[in-house]
Amino acid sequence: MISPWQLRASFAQRLSDMYGKEVPAYTTLVEVSREVNERVLRARGADAERLGSIGRVTAERHGAIRVGTPGELQQVARIFGALGMYPVGFYDLREAAASAVPVVSTAFRPVESEELARNPFRVFTSLLTPADPRFFEPALRARLEAFLAERELFPAELLTLADRAEADQGLSDTDAERFLQLAVHAFELSPEPVDQEWYETLEEVSAVAADIGGVRSTHVNHLTPRVLDIDDLYRRMTDRGIEMIDAIQGPPRRQGPDVLLRQTSFRALAEPRALRTRDGSVTGGELRVRFGEVEARGIALTRKGRALHDDLLTRLDEQAGSLPHADRAELAGALWDEHFPDSEHELALQGLAFFTYRLAPDRPGDGSRPPTDIADLLRQGWVRADPIVYEDFLPRSAAGIFQSNLSGEGSRNTAHEGTAYDSAWLSRAIGREVLDPFTLYEQQQNRSLAQVARELHLADGRD
Repeated sequence: MISPWQLRASFAQRLSDMYGKEVPAYTTLVEVSREVNERVLRARGADAERLGSIGRVTAERHGAIRVGTPGELQQVARIFGALGMYPVGFYDLREAAASAVPVVSTAFRPVESEELARNPFRVFTSLLTPADPRFFEPALRARLEAFLAERELFPAELLTLADRAEADQGLSDTDAERFLQLAVHAFELSPEPVDQEWYETLEEVSAVAADIGGVRSTHVNHLTPRVLDIDDLYRRMTDRGIEMIDAIQGPPRRQGPDVLLRQTSFRALAEPRALRTRDGSVTGGELRVRFGEVEARGIALTRKGRALHDDLLTRLDEQAGSLPHADRAELAGALWDEHFPDSEHELALQGLAFFTYRLAPDRPGDGSRPPTDIADLLRQGWVRADPIVYEDFLPRSAAGIFQSNLSGEGSRNTAHEGTAYDSAWLSRAIGREVLDPFTLYEQQQNRSLAQVARELHLADGRD
């Protein structure tokens, strides 16, 4: 049997190979990412692997896809379920973007630390929101929903194999090969002509809406390698003549440990697509929908740490608004340097980030009784803290990437109230629980704390 993690690793590699052929600039991005990672590894040694082995970082990818209906999202969940991937997190990009981005999203990924270590492939998956009257007036909504109801994104054979893989926790060699062929093909860019008038109608609302609801297939919008120094990568890509978006999204570069997620991308490329005109003839054209993203992952923040981060973002917006000619990156760096701890030790002591804990080999050996508080255990040298990698996404950063690659702002009628969506709604739409990322990190941290308590005999009061 080919296990789910082996299917996941193979799917990620095949998807990367396919996307590199379709978008050659992506191959350049992967090459430059590898160069940067090798340089950082030489310069920093073991410290470079503090947030994951170089093998994991080199193999790591996240993809992004977009679908139009809850039914399509349920089918996506079945395919990724075969790969040992679960929906984690709820992201409302409608509220995070200044441009019209009428989608809500989740990310399918492994959730157990052992599975993440084997292969951490994740797919950011966005669902169109036709019911939101700020973007779609009733007649357009009805036409869009009818169009989406008529299409089939995934063949029945693929879904049958996916269900079997999830139920049996793997597939035979023959079935695994067929499943992978069908799955990769389902996310290739279709050569089918695009109805030009219909696509442009949706594009007036949002380029994202057109990419989802203006075609009869889906495709990978971007595939993202992980890099250890995203600022260096940004410079190197620019030096190679690749047009990057204006800024790196996420927390600022600083001397302290990386936290959460920093992302950037090269701009969406004009790709040749066949267009069907009003008279039924087919002509050559271009569409800009796919781009190459890269990410640098940091330490996962607790709810307290995330609240501090989000508060600093609000302050940054206020400062940037009152100082329009100031460098936003410099303002951000100064804010974070003033208010955010600059060491893992302080992040742990203040409860701002998630760590796993283990006994220190050089812990006190004088017969003294260990404290029961984790902060005191750290201060007195009883335990060591190892950072937990942030495996998820930031809605504002995701929206920033989407927005930076749009050709226009689209339209939004603010006279209407937006349709409410939340994690519970998305769970019902998928037919599977959307997991809370904070809970997953807390569980991982708590398991390590329980182990420390057992080893120090803190639970039963013995020395």
